[in-house]
Amino acid sequence: MDRTTADRAGSGGAAEGGTVTTVSPQQDVRQWTPQERAERGKAARAHSPRSAHGEFEPSAQRRDPVDVIERQSATRVPELVPIRYARMTESPFRFYRGAAAIMAADLAGTPDSGFRAQLCGDAHMLNFRLLGSPERRLMFDINDFDETLPGPWEWDVKRLSASLVIAARANGFTDQERADIVRAAVRSYRERMRMLAGMDNLSVWYTRIEADQLQLSAAPRLAKRGRKRLSRAMEKARSRDNLQAFDKLTDLVDGERRIAADPPLIVPLTDLLPGVERTLLEDNIRALIEQYSRSLQSDRAALLKQYRVVDVARKVVGVGSVGTRCWIVLLLGRDDHDPLLLQAKEADTSVLAEYAGASEYDNQGRRVVSGQRLMQAASDIFLGWHRGLGIDGRQRDFYVRQLHDWKGIAVPEEMIPSGMRMFGEVCGATLARAHARSGDRIAIAAYLGGSDSFDRALARFAESYADQNERDHQALVDAVGAGRVKAEAA
Repeated sequence: MDRTTADRAGSGGAAEGGTVTTVSPQQDVRQWTPQERAERGKAARAHSPRSAHGEFEPSAQRRDPVDVIERQSATRVPELVPIRYARMTESPFRFYRGAAAIMAADLAGTPDSGFRAQLCGDAHMLNFRLLGSPERRLMFDINDFDETLPGPWEWDVKRLSASLVIAARANGFTDQERADIVRAAVRSYRERMRMLAGMDNLSVWYTRIEADQLQLSAAPRLAKRGRKRLSRAMEKARSRDNLQAFDKLTDLVDGERRIAADPPLIVPLTDLLPGVERTLLEDNIRALIEQYSRSLQSDRAALLKQYRVVDVARKVVGVGSVGTRCWIVLLLGRDDHDPLLLQAKEADTSVLAEYAGASEYDNQGRRVVSGQRLMQAASDIFLGWHRGLGIDGRQRDFYVRQLHDWKGIAVPEEMIPSGMRMFGEVCGATLARAHARSGDRIAIAAYLGGSDSFDRALARFAESYADQNERDHQALVDAVGAGRVKAEAA
């Protein structure tokens, strides 16, 4: 049996029960020629036709979506859970942002080519944004990696595609406009993957999308208003740094800088716990910051040692993450005008793990950091992880990063069809670059091919899944109305 035939026999879609059992091409890709890898990709079309990706039918054994959300909430800070439900009931798009666990189960039952890559795990459109590189260059990249794990590359593309349709529906776009947006995004993914397949490994690794280049390439396709909006977004992102966060989030109290209270979204430790417990938690967080530095590069650890912890507060973040233990830590360096704001966020098991397999890392914070470093073109210099003991005696995993580092997020509600289409194209290209770092880009590109078969299939899938998401959102709204779960705006 030749290598192509042997591998073909070993690759396939999801096994019975929805668990992916594919063999990672990364295990033996070095033993294959580019031609063999391409043949392998084309051969995968036999067991997983590209057109089959357009079908979505919920399983007869599909879990109640509210049950899935409640199961996640059971491990979170109880008084914050109602905020999560309130945010998710606001709209189908807000619900979708918090429903990665629901979609993970649904995706496990969909076709896949058998090729795996490091996944974002929650690749909806708002997790693509402007970010600052260590060289202080403004870039466009993926941002959120709480669910990152190796798995079928199609899952990320499908989550991105469905998010575009859900956001487009909220804006009142027509059926044709939504289809055009998804096809453009998926075509961009496919064409960028085919381009990367022809590049050497180092060139793929160094590939990135810088904001200035993005602005130049987008300018001819944007009206004057669109060009101004993009320029303002870039300027705003560059202004969102430690100093801006310092001015916004802190006050001078008795001559010392402290994190300002904004309950329940930001609650300083002095307001959160009584004396003994507060002191214990402060000591634990100081130890977390000191010990997590071991996960940093030595030069960055040396930089961190030049700062001292002066205050800590609990912070509510995101939509799906509401209720996880998240701390913002104020540190000062040379003087009171040399701040560093870090965010230490609890990391739990990825929602993909039940279907794609457990992480190779037993520390979930390390799983997040390793996935982020693998997928991003350049990561925050203070990105690291730690496992610590809480005041309740339980060990928890955390990852740490800067609170603000030139971050700029899109506003879908302000997008017109052409703008969302262009945004989707950049997201698709970015996702392909991220997947190409770990997956077999040659096999994936060959599987996708030069036709628009996969593009059209995902446009159908995205519409079907948007319908399902609307039903799930309504189920949560009904659960709140019936008193099954409590929602509380903040």
